[in-house]
Amino acid sequence: MAPGGSSGSNSGGSSSAVSPEGLRSWVRGAYRFATDRNDFRRNLIVNLGLFAVGVWVARNLTDIDLMAPQPVV
Repeated sequence: MAPGGSSGSNSGGSSSAVSPEGLRSWVRGAYRFATDRNDFRRNLIVNLGLFAVGVWVARNLTDIDLMAPQPVV
């Protein structure tokens, strides 16, 4: 029981810092995703992300109320 407890505390301390291997694998995964030949999956994720950004911009960065009555001139 003691070796398991000591290894758990060691891994807990090392998991708080970002390791270069973890960063390298993340960059490698992002590169593989960007250059993947599976166009459907890539386009689906990119388009959903762009849609989410568009919704966020429409909700948070515009002060135009499209449902307000227009002034009569």
